Amino acid sequence: MARGVSGRIVIEISPDIKQELYEQLNSENISLKSWFLEHVEFFLKGKQQLSLSLSTQPHPEKKADEKRAIA
Repeated sequence: MARGVSGRIVIEISPDIKQELYEQLNSENISLKSWFLEHVEFFLKGKQQLSLSLSTQPHPEKKADEKRAIA
């Protein structure tokens, strides 16, 4: 898929799924845009927290080396 520099995102899905999605969102009085942005924010925050938690964990080999140095 092409990526432009605008803030627009265009995806192609089946008409049936599109209809079902709009029906569900309408029943909850939610716009597609607000639903999408909420899920994007959740997704991106989860990725940031995962990368931060992984970067703060010592490497298993380093941890073993540190234990040996203390002993």
